[in-house]
Amino acid sequence: MTTAIARKSHAPKVSTKARERKPVTERTAEIILGFFPDVNSGARATHKYFAKFLTIVSLVGFLALLGINTLLAQDAFTLSNLKLEAKQLADQRDAITRSIDTYAAPENLAALATELGMRPSETPVFLDLTAATESGVSRG
Repeated sequence: MTTAIARKSHAPKVSTKARERKPVTERTAEIILGFFPDVNSGARATHKYFAKFLTIVSLVGFLALLGINTLLAQDAFTLSNLKLEAKQLADQRDAITRSIDTYAAPENLAALATELGMRPSETPVFLDLTAATESGVSRG
């Protein structure tokens, strides 16, 4: 007997059931593992897509922040223009009020009345509405 034949004869005998079970268990494991992606290749792809996702989200966030900042700056310019316009309108109102006050001054009213040919009353008449009588002398 040669040594190869001797080794064959001394090898433990595996039953046919064990031979059939091994492929069945391997096939079952393959089927179950088929439901889940391969961790090594998937992890690299996931990191790559996650990095792209974070980059896109941060770019969109920065663009939104830039847009909001621009809108706020435009509103600030509009607000300063409106304040300037309100100040100019207040100045115009004050100028018109001063002009009305100069025309309504008693000295100016008397001078304008004299120019129109009006003369001051020598006997003023006052009405007393509570007593329903006139006080003073009227030429009538």
